[in-house]
Amino acid sequence: MGETLFIIEAIIGALVALVVGVVAYRAGHKKSKLEGAVLRAEAEKALEEAQARARQVLLEAKDGAIQVRNELEREVRERRAELQREEDKLKRRRDEVEQMRERLEKRERALNQRQSQLDKREAEIERLQKEKLAALEARLQEIAGMSREQARAELLNAVRETARADMARVIREIENEARETAELRARKIVIETMQRIATDTVAERAIATVELPSEEAKGRIIGRNGRNVQAFEQAAGVDIIVDDTPETVTISCFDPVRREIARRALEALIRDGRIHPSRIEKALEDARREVERIMLEEGERATIEAGVPGLPHEIVKTLGRLRFRTSYGQNQLYHAVETARLASLLASEMKADAKVCRMAGLLHDIGKALDRENEGTHVQLGVELLRRHNINPKVIHCVESHHHDVPQETVEAVIVEIADAISGSRPGARRETLEMYVKRVRQLEEIARSFKGVAECFAVQAGRELRVIVKPDAVDDYACIQLSRDIARRIEETMEYPGQIKVTVVRETRAIEYAK
Repeated sequence: MGETLFIIEAIIGALVALVVGVVAYRAGHKKSKLEGAVLRAEAEKALEEAQARARQVLLEAKDGAIQVRNELEREVRERRAELQREEDKLKRRRDEVEQMRERLEKRERALNQRQSQLDKREAEIERLQKEKLAALEARLQEIAGMSREQARAELLNAVRETARADMARVIREIENEARETAELRARKIVIETMQRIATDTVAERAIATVELPSEEAKGRIIGRNGRNVQAFEQAAGVDIIVDDTPETVTISCFDPVRREIARRALEALIRDGRIHPSRIEKALEDARREVERIMLEEGERATIEAGVPGLPHEIVKTLGRLRFRTSYGQNQLYHAVETARLASLLASEMKADAKVCRMAGLLHDIGKALDRENEGTHVQLGVELLRRHNINPKVIHCVESHHHDVPQETVEAVIVEIADAISGSRPGARRETLEMYVKRVRQLEEIARSFKGVAECFAVQAGRELRVIVKPDAVDDYACIQLSRDIARRIEETMEYPGQIKVTVVRETRAIEYAK
């Protein structure tokens, strides 16, 4: 308010000074006294008008200031009233909370008192029971003329003598019958079952070859300064070997799913002829979708071959993933179908539930399709999946007990275990080398993933190199150097391996924009 009045007074003073100056200037240059008088009159009139205008502006400013002050006072009153309402509301809420706390404390005291009364009553009942039992036992001993221990010993002796003779006779009969028929019968069942199963000998490899239309295709695959082959290896997680073998490129990877995706993507790129990083990513994505479709088809085919129709869609899809999973060199989907058929034949011979055995044999290792992405054994993961889809509890028990994680309670569970062992132990079914290799390279990737900031990692060059891709916003250039050292040190401390392992940490920043 004070600043406004000061500005108005300054404006008025300036106007007055301007008018006086103009009058003086004109008066000095006018020779006629009449003209000077006229000018002075005009100046006085202008001065009066300016003063009147200044007074009007001053009054308007005062009115505006009063209005602003009234508005501010009204707003302050409303704010104070609102704060008062909030304070009253909080006070009521505190009172309600306090009342609720008092009621809870009162209820807790009542419950404690009730529990104390129940404990006393339970102790009294137990004491009365003991007294009644003691009185009854004393009465029985008085009537029988012997103590409790003496009566028990005499009864056991009588039963033991009678049962011993019967047991000896039954045992001799069972042993004689078993010697005559058991070995021959068991051998016949197993041999007939194995003869009725026609399976292939599985020999999985860690490489795949792609035929090229010409030697010039190798140059397109490698790209300028190796750009294309590096982008392909980084995106697919495989190792591309371009050597002197004519019109052939080799893909190396321990993970068969990755290897199959890379093979299909590379073949598509060669057919298309356009090989560059963005095209490589699209080809890999198309190949992943194609492999997922194949896994679903393989799952459906396995259910048909095993004679187990009507399984939920998710279980069929998960079962199809076993097409690209091996255990000691044995393809797990073929092993599941073989186990189902063996279990069905054994159950038919032994008068057991063939349907349960067939389904359990097909699903007994379904958890192996999940153990790479989830924690837990393949038995635990498989049982959780089957329970989630309300599979027959008898089937779940067979799956849960085929490695004796829980005791076997049914003959079907034993049959599934036997069928699993037959399928895995037949000549040529399994071998150790590939499984140990896969275990080693998988452990390499798990060690790298345990560090913060790692986005993806791939074990390549038959496990002699570990490529680690980090998140650029979480790991800077200097941290990459330390990360490679830490991973190498962890590998040295926790693993056993031949030769040496190269640890490569890659940090890449991409900027993508679209022209519309």
